[in-house]
Amino acid sequence: MKLSGVELRRIRMPLVTPFRTSFGTDVDREVLLVRVFGDEAEGWGECVASAEPLYSAEYVDGAEQVIRDHLLPRLPADVTARALGAAFAPVRGHPMAKAAVEMAVLDAELRVSGLSYAAYLGATRTRVPAGVSVGIMDSIPELLDAVDAYLQEGYVRIKLKIEPGWDLEPVRAVRERFGDIPLQVDANAAYTRTDLRHLAALDPFDLLLIEQPLPEEDLLGHARLAEGLTTPICLDESIVSARSAADAITLGACSIVNVKAGRVGGYLEARRIHDVCVAHGLPVWCGGMLETGLGRAANLAFAALPGCTLPGDVSASDRYYTQDVTEPFVLRDGMMRVPDGAGLGVDPLPDVLDDLTESSETVDLRAN
Repeated sequence: MKLSGVELRRIRMPLVTPFRTSFGTDVDREVLLVRVFGDEAEGWGECVASAEPLYSAEYVDGAEQVIRDHLLPRLPADVTARALGAAFAPVRGHPMAKAAVEMAVLDAELRVSGLSYAAYLGATRTRVPAGVSVGIMDSIPELLDAVDAYLQEGYVRIKLKIEPGWDLEPVRAVRERFGDIPLQVDANAAYTRTDLRHLAALDPFDLLLIEQPLPEEDLLGHARLAEGLTTPICLDESIVSARSAADAITLGACSIVNVKAGRVGGYLEARRIHDVCVAHGLPVWCGGMLETGLGRAANLAFAALPGCTLPGDVSASDRYYTQDVTEPFVLRDGMMRVPDGAGLGVDPLPDVLDDLTESSETVDLRAN
């Protein structure tokens, strides 16, 4: 597939409510969209990097520069998504930037062939159960109200963000108020090895898992924590490739894996991680990064893979945004529909996209 240009578009998406985690509070999301185009087709990608390098070392300004100055000049003249890994290999790191380009190229490629993302990745379901991620609140009553509202909407699993000082009591309050609901927690690497005894106090709450309690590089610490807890350990930030997933499993650092395509360099590597986990008998689930409808469509395709046996963070559009850039994704009976159209199966709404756009730059690939 020959491409003639790439558009790098920056949009700003106001959040319905502020979203607080252990590394900060978001009131809106700065999004970098990547559109590739040529005579045959066009495709869309979404970079999940945040405005600041807090979740990972990547941030949206840096990702845009890396794409423009280092990735696009390395695009093959006749490009396929599978060729990008080797083409981009000389550029160290920057998986979110690479993933955004891969997503767009794969979307264009599949639109030409008439194949959906879900079919290409090997999805086996047309609908997937939806979980919801609940941020850190100012008070427990506020948290209970939020959880109650999400359960009333039909979400089948609740994930609570936690940090030191906001962990045992919020979890206890939710468990006591709502009983035997599927419940898990996410620490976003907020704890250290000295907190192992404290984290063990979460065991009586019968959680599905505790996600990424320790820093991303501390696989040994996670393995030791897993030995001392009955609550399963799930890794997120620590899993950056299929190889790192295999290492973590071998060390006993986790028994569940959260896969985010942006974190691992794209949906092709995400599929490899899925396959490694399936081969070792570990359940997988699809994480979320406050994606627009474009990224949400791809996540739903991944969440429909056979090894994704736990509900993912594939919430409806209105969980985060009053107005999505695509037609909204809607929760029905606790489930989300997997798009089945060619490529991502969704398109941006032109008027909405224009209203949200802060800047746009087109790179002419024919000039390379």
